[in-house]
Amino acid sequence: MSSLNDLLKLPRFSDLEVLSTHRDLDRPVESVEITETPDVAGFIPENVIILTTAMTFKDDQQKLKPFLASLVPKKVAALGIKVGRFIEDIDPEVVAYATELNLPLIKIPSTQPLGGLLYRMQSYLWDTKTEQLTYALDIQKKFSSLLMHDVSNGRFIAELGKIINAPVILLNPWHKVIGNSQYFSGSSYPASFYAEQLSAKHYRRISEGKTNLVINNINGEKLQVLGYPVNVIDNFPYYLLILRPEQIPYPISEFAIEQAVLTLMFILYKDHKVQDFFDLLKSDFLSQLVEAKSLQTEEHRNWVNLGSNYGLVQSNHYRIALVYCVPDEQSQNQVFYRKDESQIANNWMQDQLPLKIRDVVVFKVKNSNDIALLFQSEEPDLEKTLTNLVKELEDALGIRLSFSFGNACETIDDISNSYIEAKSALTEIKQRTEIETINYYRPKGLIGLFEGTDEEDIHYFCEKILGELAYPEDTATVDLRKTLQYYLDYNCEITKTANTLYLHRNTIKYRIKQCEKILGVSVKQPQNSLNLRLALELSKGENVPKLNH
Repeated sequence: MSSLNDLLKLPRFSDLEVLSTHRDLDRPVESVEITETPDVAGFIPENVIILTTAMTFKDDQQKLKPFLASLVPKKVAALGIKVGRFIEDIDPEVVAYATELNLPLIKIPSTQPLGGLLYRMQSYLWDTKTEQLTYALDIQKKFSSLLMHDVSNGRFIAELGKIINAPVILLNPWHKVIGNSQYFSGSSYPASFYAEQLSAKHYRRISEGKTNLVINNINGEKLQVLGYPVNVIDNFPYYLLILRPEQIPYPISEFAIEQAVLTLMFILYKDHKVQDFFDLLKSDFLSQLVEAKSLQTEEHRNWVNLGSNYGLVQSNHYRIALVYCVPDEQSQNQVFYRKDESQIANNWMQDQLPLKIRDVVVFKVKNSNDIALLFQSEEPDLEKTLTNLVKELEDALGIRLSFSFGNACETIDDISNSYIEAKSALTEIKQRTEIETINYYRPKGLIGLFEGTDEEDIHYFCEKILGELAYPEDTATVDLRKTLQYYLDYNCEITKTANTLYLHRNTIKYRIKQCEKILGVSVKQPQNSLNLRLALELSKGENVPKLNH
């Protein structure tokens, strides 16, 4: 893009004089406008040169001050005022105010027709843009060729660095360097040195769109960085960083760099889809492995051999953990964000876990946002390792993970048991308000199977099986229920029941007969006994008064 300094250095514009004082005039210029309207700020684009005769201000140049101030938010490159027609000379106070605003004020001599000046300036800008566009298209052809030849993102970044003659860094969504130009091969500091200086605020700014940042170089001096988001996964982009963008040579334009970003997005998207397909195959394999035992087929499969491409190994220790992305109040109802969050967590674990834990395999769980981990070796510091890794991801992206473990098993055929246990533990923690990072499966017993069942259905079942013994209110019925409970607990042994309740054996016999009369069934019959035990447990609670001896 042309700058004001480039424009003013041309011989054809040598009679233009910058009256205000500025540190530099390297500010972008995209177009030129002629106006005599004092409210023009509301109708112009950014990076424009305004040409005027200042006819509106001929009687009071002080009114030029608010006019100048209105142009600053629009990033006007300069204001050119033609003297000798309506204004003979520009007031020094106005010049000083332009200096204060850092808005270049240009004196145009009376010999320069504004129409001709506009045409010559625009012609220069158009010629420059044409050259930049032609060069950008040539670069795009080269980038397209790289794309068709299936180059890696690392090779692409290296080529981009050569073309624009500037250091280039590519970061993945969790801010790790995955590619950099050859500049860093001869540098005393790696690309990660510069990436680590970016704060969470910097990453948020880049995520919102192309932005200029300032960090420090190895000498502590200020260094300009141009950041672009590369959107492959919507809510978690990759980041392209260009160091010292002000040194990029002409005719490389912003458009050319944007074409490079677009091509890079295609390369990363292609890699993402290839990985997605592989993850789908892994998910299908996990489903088959988990379901094989319940299908009870006579066919024996060598699961280790079938899963060798996915990382399965022969071992005497297998254990499943299901990973859950814990939502916050803002994200819990954002369906697309939750899906992207799970995808990033899956990618992150595939990248990080193998570096810390031996023989771990990461699976996406079909038809859910959950992730399954298969551990194939005992890790003494597993909890500590996972806790530290989780903190790294939470610090980088704000994604919090929770792990639900099933029990370990010795054979690969029993992995389904570990998976079912992990799923049960995960179902339980999803109902909690406070979720721990590490959770383990704990057997619930028979009553635990009814967790989550509708209370009305449980109430109906208890009343159907126990009748008036389900939720007794009078003392006599409460005593009958208590006697039945102990009688069944002692496997229908009258003596043990009588001794526990400090009652005569005949009293126990009488009460059991009364219970059978109410129930209409024999309490000793196995099926009846099971139903009665279950109904008695399910109907315990505040509705049942404390029992009397």
